[in-house]
Amino acid sequence: MAKLSKRVKAMRDGLDLDASYSVEDAVKILKERSKVKFDETIEVAIGLGVDPRHADQMVRGVIGLPNGTGKDVRVAVFARGDNAEKAKAAGAELVGAEDLMETIQKGEMDFDRCIATPDMMAVVGRLGKVLGPRGLMPNPKLGTVTQDVEAAVKAAKGGQVEYRVEKNGIIHCGVGKVSFDEKALAENVKALVGAVVKAKPAGVKGTYFKTMSMSSTMGPGLSIDTSSALGE
Repeated sequence: MAKLSKRVKAMRDGLDLDASYSVEDAVKILKERSKVKFDETIEVAIGLGVDPRHADQMVRGVIGLPNGTGKDVRVAVFARGDNAEKAKAAGAELVGAEDLMETIQKGEMDFDRCIATPDMMAVVGRLGKVLGPRGLMPNPKLGTVTQDVEAAVKAAKGGQVEYRVEKNGIIHCGVGKVSFDEKALAENVKALVGAVVKAKPAGVKGTYFKTMSMSSTMGPGLSIDTSSALGE
């Protein structure tokens, strides 16, 4: 068994890692026990009773967190003409067409979100094998294939996050920073939970929302009481 460092021992001291906590209590504990020199991300993991191998059980969407993410999101936009200018004005870091495609094909992918106008999807489609595995492929269902690139860029930079169930049926998502106040973090967590609940596929049988945990980047993982998280 690996030997625990003094920092980890101190962080876990007096903490019952087998207990289940309310969202509010977990937020308070993670903030109190953050002792590192950078602003940690608060992360949520939700275990769902779905089988993502079946298309009708894929859970994926976007949610605008009410208090933002605290993260500087870099946005790439595929657009031409007026739309390209609007994307730049809205704050997109990378804007282009075939030239942007060539940049990405070279392996230069310094961005967190990719947006495209509908007329650019023929170009973007050539990048499917590059963008797809990274979850960056523009998708009309996620609002990243749109004629209103200005609004899409502002949403991406203003606290919108994407959630997507992984092959093991788990959603991982950052919901803010340790420096946020407790109320803001709790509101963000509950906004994410609400979005995931609404995204329940019609064909799911049995328990849908099975488990939930919260952690900070370098902090402990805390089990969350699902009844509390769901407001039951």
